[in-house]
Amino acid sequence: MEASPFLNSITSQMYARRYAKRTIETYTTWIRRYIVYHGKRHPTELGGAEVESVLG
Repeated sequence: MEASPFLNSITSQMYARRYAKRTIETYTTWIRRYIVYHGKRHPTELGGAEVESVLG
């Protein structure tokens, strides 16, 4: 499965900041789950209430 441009940009930023490969994999997995949980809406459309619904 090819990652979205959004996830690619986040991954590139984390590599630039020298995050560990495993950390990048973990963060992108959680971000992907968050996006899918909310019907594949772009994260810029989501706010605090959506974060709470995932965690709560």
